[in-house]
Amino acid sequence: MSSFHAWQRLYRQTNRSPLQQVCHPLLERHRISLHIKRDDLLHPYISGNKWRKLKYVLRQALTEQARGLLSFGGAYSNHLHALAAAGRRLGLPTVGLVRGEPHSATNPTLSDARRWGMTLEFVERSEYRCRQDPGWLAALADRHPGYRLIPEGGSEPLALPGVAELWRELPVADELILPVASGGTLAGLLSARPAGVRLTGYAVLKGHGWLAATVQQLHPPAAGDDGWRLQLDHHGGGYAKCSSEDRGRIVRLASALAVPLEPVYSGKAMLGLFRDIEAGMYPAGSRLIFLHTGGLQGARDGL
Repeated sequence: MSSFHAWQRLYRQTNRSPLQQVCHPLLERHRISLHIKRDDLLHPYISGNKWRKLKYVLRQALTEQARGLLSFGGAYSNHLHALAAAGRRLGLPTVGLVRGEPHSATNPTLSDARRWGMTLEFVERSEYRCRQDPGWLAALADRHPGYRLIPEGGSEPLALPGVAELWRELPVADELILPVASGGTLAGLLSARPAGVRLTGYAVLKGHGWLAATVQQLHPPAAGDDGWRLQLDHHGGGYAKCSSEDRGRIVRLASALAVPLEPVYSGKAMLGLFRDIEAGMYPAGSRLIFLHTGGLQGARDGL
């Protein structure tokens, strides 16, 4: 099977995810309707927003006959995990620049990536901060000639149309809720936001000051769009940080909703949503959709 045929087959396999209505006493008490868009079910390994952001980047890499794919991430990166799986399916070599120490290579996330053929290069945190510096990126490209460089999290302009396609699969709602990390998914949704539908992103990392700017850089019209907001107070201390008390709350919430959640992305955002519903931030009668962005593989790492 050619690489393009493999991409087309992957596209067909990940065409649509189910929408699940959930019930909870808090929702009933506040008279709020909540559906969950189960993008965690798009694919066993290339799931959630990772596939939506990567699909046209991958197609471009094939069109340009790239020698391989290179990207960045932490030791528990869902993005690198998905990229390694996609590279294997498409016959494209992959390189992952990992923030951290080589001993992380044995964790489940990176073990999968290595098994799927990804070459891991570990860099110090100080060097990792240069991942957006043009000079540093040019030197990196020289070391890996012909490789398609993909930003951290897959958040780049070409990711936006893949994310925007999500709107075709959604019913009428008042608000779409989602976890936000690198900002690409929120920017993609904003690029095709239907009139009358509000977007609320729950930051899962400390995003004060820079996260909104990142979204606006990816989608400049967002600067003049009053139909979206960021909730910045539910990050739990920072990326991949979650107290034992909040872990317990997420486990209980997942059980009550009958939806699997992990404590880094969708679990943290869902917990924030329920706290805000209890605080009265969402009016009675609101029709909400929560976008489950996947990442369940990370729960194996004990995060």
